[in-house]
Amino acid sequence: MDQVSTLAAEIRAYCAAHADAKLAGKWTRYFSEGYDAWGLLDKNDPFWNEKQQEWLERYCKIGLRGFLKLGELLFPSGKYEEGGLAIRFVRQLLDRFDAKSAESLGKWFEAGIGNWAHTDVLCSEVIAPLLASGRVEPQVLIPWRKSPHKYQRRAVPVALLGLLKTDIPVELLLEFVGPMMMDGERVVQQGLGWFLRETWKRQAQPVEAFLLEWKDTAPRVIFQYATEKMTPAARARFRRKRGDRHHVPQF
Repeated sequence: MDQVSTLAAEIRAYCAAHADAKLAGKWTRYFSEGYDAWGLLDKNDPFWNEKQQEWLERYCKIGLRGFLKLGELLFPSGKYEEGGLAIRFVRQLLDRFDAKSAESLGKWFEAGIGNWAHTDVLCSEVIAPLLASGRVEPQVLIPWRKSPHKYQRRAVPVALLGLLKTDIPVELLLEFVGPMMMDGERVVQQGLGWFLRETWKRQAQPVEAFLLEWKDTAPRVIFQYATEKMTPAARARFRRKRGDRHHVPQF
């Protein structure tokens, strides 16, 4: 067994030995897609502190490539803590990332990222900082827009939030998400709406023009999220004409 597999087995053994059935279902109500956990979610649990640091130091020789491979081994279990730990490991290795390494994160979705929380934490703490720093270009995310995995598609607009504090033109960001505006999955639509709402806060005019282009065709969930900070009068501009319906392609 190589070091990556050994580490994965050690992590699972620790989780099984310290599992807490009472805490395992504490956050179930927040996950409509299903939720499975060991019950080690207290922020003060040694799993997230002493053990995490111990494993990172003891297995440092596997490098970023090894910790990326570790994620491929941990996410298939579906256990929340295992995926969360994989993200926390690579978050501490951001200075070692390049475009190829970022592309490898896509394998985590293939392996089993199956909830909004893992997706959004991975985006906010790993992918967005990489984009904002310039270590990784947004083009890495182009194939993700048509991924068969809905949470990988959601990751595109959520990760782009990291560019809102840079000098990249808003128009380019809108152009980037345009091909996703007819996505049929609610979690993707929510991610797009979130992105458009935050982009609107930065520069309202181009976002409003973009929304007007799509108001009679794109799913309404996107508009629900994108316009929620607008006044009622402003939101009314983006209502669909009565009788209009949109066709949502199947993925």
